[in-house]
Amino acid sequence: MPGGPGGSGTGVNTGSLFWAIIMSAFAAFGGILFGYDTGTIGGVIAMPNWLETFGVYDPSVATAGDLGYYLPTAHKSLVVSILSAGTFFGALLAFPMADIVGRKWGIVASCGVFCLGVGLQLDTHWTTFVVGRVIAGFGVGLVSCLIPMYQSECAPKSLRGMIVGLYQLAITIGALLAAIVLNATKNELSYTAWRTPIAVQFAWAAILSGGIALLPESPRFLMHKGREDEARRALARFMTMPPESPEVELELDEIATALAADRAIGQGTYMDCFRNNESKNGLRTWTGIWLQGWQQLTGINFIFYYGTTFFESAGITNAFIITIIADVVNTVMTIVGVQLIDRVGRRRLLLIGAIGMCFCEFIVAIVGVTAGRTDTAAVNIPAQRVLIAFVCFYIAFYAISWGPVVWVVTGEIFPLNIRAKAMSLSVASNWLWNFGIGYATPYLVDPSTTGVNGVATANLGVKVFFIWGSTCLGCFIFTYFFIPEVKGLSLEQIDLLYRESSVLKSDSYRRQMLEVGETYVQKKKGDGYVEEKGQV
Repeated sequence: MPGGPGGSGTGVNTGSLFWAIIMSAFAAFGGILFGYDTGTIGGVIAMPNWLETFGVYDPSVATAGDLGYYLPTAHKSLVVSILSAGTFFGALLAFPMADIVGRKWGIVASCGVFCLGVGLQLDTHWTTFVVGRVIAGFGVGLVSCLIPMYQSECAPKSLRGMIVGLYQLAITIGALLAAIVLNATKNELSYTAWRTPIAVQFAWAAILSGGIALLPESPRFLMHKGREDEARRALARFMTMPPESPEVELELDEIATALAADRAIGQGTYMDCFRNNESKNGLRTWTGIWLQGWQQLTGINFIFYYGTTFFESAGITNAFIITIIADVVNTVMTIVGVQLIDRVGRRRLLLIGAIGMCFCEFIVAIVGVTAGRTDTAAVNIPAQRVLIAFVCFYIAFYAISWGPVVWVVTGEIFPLNIRAKAMSLSVASNWLWNFGIGYATPYLVDPSTTGVNGVATANLGVKVFFIWGSTCLGCFIFTYFFIPEVKGLSLEQIDLLYRESSVLKSDSYRRQMLEVGETYVQKKKGDGYVEEKGQV
């Protein structure tokens, strides 16, 4: 976004930064919806009363502290991963919600869908509980696409990385809150044990929908729909300037010029998303789709979906406390990470995070299959401490990089003409991989069972970290070849970078753009600078 008469692209007037950040960052509260649910289900399925309500009775596994109820592997996979099936379809339908209803009111409507799903999960019938998770997931899928889109379109470019990264921070805070609530109710012997953590989600949806209703609509959405007067007023609120001010006019001119350039080469259809035209739409769309997929392939949700049961199977006592520790690490390091995005850069953080996670996961796998084995007479306490420590290091690397940065990049690399469609496809990819990994993990990790309800599994246990370590190496390779550096650029300048540079040369070209303040308006005017830049 250009921010002043000189077209510097600062996005908002310096005096308005506070309110712009408040209005943009509040939308990040939507991350709590997903983070809290992710953190809740892993603990809920381990609670005695929930297992008595939805599980299967087997007297052969009953002990003094276990009444003999357990959840079959197929049911565990279904109840954990089915939310992601709902989010997949929710993300796909975020396009019509974003482009027809709007970014702002789309988020409000999504909260209503989410609340319906939460209410159904309070029932004691298995089918109703599962359907509730699907509907709640549908709402989360809508929100997960609309929130980063709204933030990216409303945030000042100099702080866009931090503001959009707040969505991931909200996810981690949600997971931490879930762990705290679960720890407080886990000893209850009634329905209260699991209904309370689930019902708390009504509060998160109410706060998000109530707050977002007070914020302005995205000026870029309004310009996309041809509602220029409304866009001017919304932008004026973000900039805390009169709607008729020159700064607001320059901002609208830049957005309109970039939108016209996009429309000149495509009508914004789904086919346009995959055409490698002058704007490199195909490259950008596939980058978003695979970037979201690689985020899931880091294996992070293995810890947050199955962390409690995994730590218990690894011989670690009080697994609920270890899960809280992991959530604290995730939250604290995400706070660090969102402050690094606009300083270190998107591309560099992704590269650092991929290598760090790869190293930590291989250490966890090696320790787990050697000194940390649980099939021996006694548990190796030092080995278990190393395992916990490197799991925490792994979470820390994820939290400063692939957690927040992926949402930032997905929110900013698409041109306005196809942004809603391309983002919906990208976020749907996240949830598709989330569903697949969530469903397959018990079959990869859990031991095989026998009897009437017996299920054959791979029984990898901690060896599954060899898989996650290898996929993190894939994350590094993908980032190197497909993720450009766009730190400090407005959304319209990112369009120019894709048009005039390559991924590997993006950082040097970005610096040149910032030095001379290249904008679409300048290119439209055809001044001498633009002609000179065209030969770079």
